[in-house]
Amino acid sequence: MSKPAESKKVKLILSAIYSDRPAWLSLLEGLEEKYGGIDYSSKEMDFHYTGYYEEEMGATLARELVSFARLIRPEDLSGIKLFTNQMELSQSRSGKRKVNLDPGFLSLDQMTLATGKPAPHRVYLRDGIWADLHLIYESGGFQPMNWTYPDYRSESIIGVFNRLREVLKLTLKTGGERDAV
Repeated sequence: MSKPAESKKVKLILSAIYSDRPAWLSLLEGLEEKYGGIDYSSKEMDFHYTGYYEEEMGATLARELVSFARLIRPEDLSGIKLFTNQMELSQSRSGKRKVNLDPGFLSLDQMTLATGKPAPHRVYLRDGIWADLHLIYESGGFQPMNWTYPDYRSESIIGVFNRLREVLKLTLKTGGERDAV
Protein backbone atom coordinates (compact mmCIF):
# COMPACT_ATOMS: atom_id res chain seq x y z
CA MET A 1 0.00 0.00 0.00
CA SER A 2 1.31 3.46 -0.84
CA LYS A 3 1.36 6.06 1.90
CA PRO A 4 0.05 9.52 1.07
CA ALA A 5 2.79 12.14 1.19
CA GLU A 6 2.82 15.91 1.15
CA SER A 7 3.62 17.45 -2.22
CA LYS A 8 7.05 18.95 -2.80
CA LYS A 9 7.28 22.62 -3.57
CA VAL A 10 7.63 23.66 -7.21
CA LYS A 11 8.64 26.76 -9.16
CA LEU A 12 5.81 28.97 -10.41
CA ILE A 13 6.34 29.89 -14.06
CA LEU A 14 4.24 32.05 -16.32
CA SER A 15 4.09 32.71 -20.04
CA ALA A 16 2.59 36.01 -21.18
CA ILE A 17 1.54 36.42 -24.80
CA TYR A 18 0.49 39.98 -25.53
CA SER A 19 -0.29 42.63 -28.09
CA ASP A 20 0.06 45.50 -25.59
CA ARG A 21 3.33 45.64 -23.62
CA PRO A 22 2.16 48.32 -21.12
CA ALA A 23 -0.86 46.12 -20.30
CA TRP A 24 1.48 43.17 -19.69
CA LEU A 25 3.80 45.23 -17.48
CA SER A 26 0.82 46.43 -15.46
CA LEU A 27 -0.26 42.82 -14.88
CA LEU A 28 3.30 41.83 -14.01
CA GLU A 29 3.25 44.30 -11.11
CA GLY A 30 0.12 42.63 -9.74
CA LEU A 31 1.64 39.18 -10.17
CA GLU A 32 4.72 40.23 -8.18
CA GLU A 33 2.50 41.64 -5.42
CA LYS A 34 0.63 38.33 -5.21
CA TYR A 35 3.41 35.76 -5.80
CA GLY A 36 6.62 37.54 -4.83
CA GLY A 37 9.73 38.55 -6.69
CA ILE A 38 10.65 37.50 -10.19
CA ASP A 39 13.86 35.47 -10.36
CA TYR A 40 13.85 35.04 -14.14
CA SER A 41 12.46 37.13 -16.96
CA SER A 42 13.13 36.37 -20.61
CA LYS A 43 13.65 38.97 -23.25
CA GLU A 44 10.62 39.87 -25.30
CA MET A 45 10.26 37.27 -28.08
CA ASP A 46 8.16 37.35 -31.23
CA PHE A 47 5.28 34.91 -30.90
CA HIS A 48 4.58 33.25 -34.24
CA TYR A 49 3.83 29.62 -33.41
CA THR A 50 0.07 29.71 -33.97
CA GLY A 51 -2.68 31.93 -35.31
CA TYR A 52 -4.92 30.95 -32.39
CA TYR A 53 -4.82 34.39 -30.74
CA GLU A 54 -4.82 36.50 -33.92
CA GLU A 55 -8.56 37.27 -34.18
CA GLU A 56 -8.76 38.32 -30.54
CA MET A 57 -5.38 39.98 -29.97
CA GLY A 58 -4.03 40.86 -33.42
CA ALA A 59 -1.32 39.44 -35.65
CA THR A 60 1.73 41.02 -34.02
CA LEU A 61 2.24 39.27 -30.70
CA ALA A 62 5.11 39.00 -28.26
CA ARG A 63 5.88 36.61 -25.45
CA GLU A 64 7.81 36.75 -22.22
CA LEU A 65 8.48 33.96 -19.74
CA VAL A 66 8.91 34.66 -16.05
CA SER A 67 9.47 32.59 -12.94
CA PHE A 68 9.03 33.48 -9.31
CA ALA A 69 11.55 33.03 -6.50
CA ARG A 70 8.89 31.97 -3.97
CA LEU A 71 7.98 28.32 -4.41
CA ILE A 72 4.40 27.05 -4.48
CA ARG A 73 2.64 23.72 -3.99
CA PRO A 74 1.37 21.96 -7.14
CA GLU A 75 -2.15 21.99 -5.71
CA ASP A 76 -2.08 25.82 -5.81
CA LEU A 77 -2.08 25.82 -9.62
CA SER A 78 -5.86 25.94 -10.15
CA GLY A 79 -6.26 28.97 -7.88
CA ILE A 80 -3.39 30.70 -9.65
CA LYS A 81 -5.02 30.09 -13.06
CA LEU A 82 -8.32 31.51 -11.81
CA PHE A 83 -6.47 34.60 -10.54
CA THR A 84 -4.61 35.11 -13.84
CA ASN A 85 -7.90 34.73 -15.74
CA GLN A 86 -9.27 37.66 -13.72
CA MET A 87 -6.13 39.66 -14.43
CA GLU A 88 -6.55 39.07 -18.18
CA LEU A 89 -10.12 40.35 -17.98
CA SER A 90 -8.99 43.50 -16.17
CA GLN A 91 -6.94 44.48 -19.26
CA SER A 92 -9.52 43.36 -21.84
CA ARG A 93 -11.33 45.85 -24.05
CA SER A 94 -14.65 45.13 -25.78
CA GLY A 95 -14.37 41.49 -24.74
CA LYS A 96 -10.93 41.05 -26.32
CA ARG A 97 -7.81 40.30 -24.33
CA LYS A 98 -4.59 42.23 -24.75
CA VAL A 99 -2.66 39.72 -22.66
CA ASN A 100 -2.90 35.94 -22.34
CA LEU A 101 -1.42 34.55 -19.12
CA ASP A 102 -0.49 30.88 -18.89
CA PRO A 103 0.69 29.89 -15.41
CA GLY A 104 2.30 26.58 -14.69
CA PHE A 105 4.90 24.98 -12.53
CA LEU A 106 8.28 23.42 -12.93
CA SER A 107 9.31 20.52 -10.71
CA LEU A 108 12.44 18.43 -10.88
CA ASP A 109 10.44 15.94 -12.97
CA GLN A 110 8.04 17.95 -15.12
CA MET A 111 6.67 21.21 -16.51
CA THR A 112 2.92 21.48 -16.23
CA LEU A 113 0.60 24.27 -17.38
CA ALA A 114 -2.87 25.15 -16.15
CA THR A 115 -5.71 25.38 -18.65
CA GLY A 116 -9.46 25.82 -18.75
CA LYS A 117 -9.76 23.51 -21.75
CA PRO A 118 -10.36 19.78 -21.23
CA ALA A 119 -8.57 17.15 -23.32
CA PRO A 120 -7.98 13.41 -22.92
CA HIS A 121 -4.40 13.89 -21.64
CA ARG A 122 -5.30 16.62 -19.11
CA VAL A 123 -6.14 15.93 -15.49
CA TYR A 124 -8.99 17.83 -13.87
CA LEU A 125 -7.93 19.79 -10.78
CA ARG A 126 -10.95 21.84 -9.64
CA ASP A 127 -13.14 24.81 -10.52
CA GLY A 128 -12.92 24.19 -14.28
CA ILE A 129 -9.12 24.00 -14.38
CA TRP A 130 -7.03 21.12 -15.78
CA ALA A 131 -3.34 20.29 -15.41
CA ASP A 132 -1.57 19.87 -18.75
CA LEU A 133 1.75 18.00 -18.55
CA HIS A 134 4.01 19.36 -21.31
CA LEU A 135 7.58 18.35 -20.51
CA ILE A 136 9.15 15.54 -18.50
CA TYR A 137 12.72 15.42 -17.29
CA GLU A 138 14.67 12.40 -18.51
CA SER A 139 18.07 11.67 -20.00
CA GLY A 140 19.52 14.90 -18.60
CA GLY A 141 16.96 17.37 -19.90
CA PHE A 142 13.30 18.20 -20.41
CA GLN A 143 11.59 16.26 -23.20
CA PRO A 144 8.29 17.16 -24.91
CA MET A 145 5.21 14.98 -24.96
CA ASN A 146 3.28 14.16 -28.15
CA TRP A 147 0.80 16.96 -27.37
CA THR A 148 3.33 19.59 -26.26
CA TYR A 149 2.69 22.93 -27.99
CA PRO A 150 5.28 23.73 -30.71
CA ASP A 151 6.72 26.72 -28.83
CA TYR A 152 7.36 24.63 -25.73
CA ARG A 153 9.22 22.12 -27.94
CA SER A 154 11.74 24.76 -29.06
CA GLU A 155 15.34 24.32 -27.94
CA SER A 156 15.45 27.85 -26.55
CA ILE A 157 12.44 27.42 -24.27
CA ILE A 158 13.47 23.93 -23.17
CA GLY A 159 16.91 25.43 -22.41
CA VAL A 160 15.27 28.03 -20.15
CA PHE A 161 13.38 25.31 -18.27
CA ASN A 162 16.54 23.22 -17.88
CA ARG A 163 18.31 26.24 -16.31
CA LEU A 164 15.33 26.99 -14.07
CA ARG A 165 15.34 23.35 -12.95
CA GLU A 166 18.91 23.85 -11.70
CA VAL A 167 17.77 26.95 -9.78
CA LEU A 168 14.90 24.93 -8.27
CA LYS A 169 17.26 22.09 -7.36
CA LEU A 170 19.55 24.51 -5.51
CA THR A 171 16.60 26.21 -3.82
CA LEU A 172 15.23 22.89 -2.57
CA LYS A 173 18.67 21.79 -1.40
CA THR A 174 19.38 24.98 0.55
CA GLY A 175 15.79 25.56 1.65
CA GLY A 176 15.91 29.21 0.64
CA GLU A 177 14.45 31.52 -1.95
CA ARG A 178 16.75 32.44 -4.82
CA ASP A 179 17.74 35.84 -6.13
CA ALA A 180 17.38 36.72 -9.78
CA VAL A 181 18.78 34.17 -12.26
